Amino acid sequence: MKIGTPKEVFEGERRVAMTPDSALQLQKLGHECLIESGAGAASGFDDASYAAAGVEVVKTAAALWKAADVVAKVRAPDDAEMKKLREGQTLISFFSPVGDEAKMQAAAKKGATVVAMEMIPRISRAQKMDALSSMANIAGYRSVIEAGNNFGRFFTGQITAAGKVPPAKVLVIGAGVAGLAAIGTSTSLGAITLAFDVRPEVAEQVESMGAQFVYLDFKEEQQDGAATGGYASVSSPEFREAQLAKFRELAPDVDIVICTALIPNREAPELWTEDMVAAMKPGSVIVDLAAEKGGNCKQTVMDEKIVTDNGVTIIGYTDFPSRMGTQASTLYSTNIRHLLTDLTPAKDGVINHNMEDDVIRGATIAHASEVTFPPPPPKVAAIAAAPKKPAAKELTPEEKRAAEVAAFKAQTKNQVILLGVGGALLLAIGLVAPTSFMQHFIVFVLSVFIGFQVIWGVAHSLHTPLMAVTNAISSIIILGALMQIGSGSALVVILAALAVFMCGINIFGGFLVTRRMLAMFQKS
Repeated sequence: MKIGTPKEVFEGERRVAMTPDSALQLQKLGHECLIESGAGAASGFDDASYAAAGVEVVKTAAALWKAADVVAKVRAPDDAEMKKLREGQTLISFFSPVGDEAKMQAAAKKGATVVAMEMIPRISRAQKMDALSSMANIAGYRSVIEAGNNFGRFFTGQITAAGKVPPAKVLVIGAGVAGLAAIGTSTSLGAITLAFDVRPEVAEQVESMGAQFVYLDFKEEQQDGAATGGYASVSSPEFREAQLAKFRELAPDVDIVICTALIPNREAPELWTEDMVAAMKPGSVIVDLAAEKGGNCKQTVMDEKIVTDNGVTIIGYTDFPSRMGTQASTLYSTNIRHLLTDLTPAKDGVINHNMEDDVIRGATIAHASEVTFPPPPPKVAAIAAAPKKPAAKELTPEEKRAAEVAAFKAQTKNQVILLGVGGALLLAIGLVAPTSFMQHFIVFVLSVFIGFQVIWGVAHSLHTPLMAVTNAISSIIILGALMQIGSGSALVVILAALAVFMCGINIFGGFLVTRRMLAMFQKS
């Protein structure tokens, strides 16, 4: 089939749904690729690069819509593009089925198939097609860059001859994909980064990235993230008040606030109130990634940058991914390519729109002259939730002491049994073995016992680096083998040669493994 990508008609949109690299991959699936002339220019992909990749460059949008069996776009089609949609044609783009219900109905009436990229279900198999996450990742990164562009100081602290510069303090509200990207960018730039999310299970992710998670002294039974596709759920009024109180406490200290909190199919919750803005220092910056849904800060003006009376800059741009057109196009076109791979299972250039497939069914909002939105819940859970373990019974101090005594007695009994068995074996061997052999054998047994006790006390996570180094160092045994390799006995020579070979592996392998492990912690 022919996969076509027209030039985006939305003003200021720099992204394109097909790149030369993605076109090469689509052709391997048996498809032909078409591109409207100039469609990729804003993202740095000229017509010549498409032609070199085997893509047919079409002069006009009308000709492309007429020729293509599948049209891949970024933004939802406007009214003029909807008129070009025809029966049997497949449209793949962001669509907003809740907000564009009339267009969805019109597409179904025409007999066209519409796949909405924002409706890709959040299951493991569909992560490679998750365009929302791809774009949110870029938006989170770009939000910090945009904040830095409007912030009058360094992010990282410095001590110079001209004076001391304190590090910037950044608060990220919401630790979803965009929030985590903002956290990673902020910490890498050297800022003190704080992060808050209503889902306490993300605290470990936040702290693993070098940020501090803001905890509330409030207990609320939160909905499992698996039930909401990984999104935050609506909080109770009491939780919200505790949350706002914490933000009011932080407002005078933070320099930059990145707001990313959104709940699907709802207006953005107000989290940064007018009094919090008033409490911030002059020169502070707020970047509101929820501006398109009303904003987490109600002073945000969509698609504009404003400065409040007390000198706080509030940025409400909604085109952060588009501002990084080349990167965004590369990621989005890859999402499209993976979706078309699932739609072309035989790699014969024929689209098989299998509505029994969780991913395809979930993303399809119009098919076979019917509106198929909203989709049924996927048969596979979004996130495999671990079963909750029953709470352990609280032991009294007497019960704890009794348990410790019982454990000590059991351990002592096992050790006595092992020592008794070992002593009996040594005695049995000593009755038949010569004295010279027993002297060396006892030293060998004691070495094994001590080595076992030393290794047994080391945490499992340290076994690989520990064994790597000790293998190299303890291979001093190679000296003994080298001394015996000139022996007159053939058996001794063979054993010594084997010892040299195995010790060589220990020496070189040990240092090699250690070097590779150390390289894991070095920046490339």
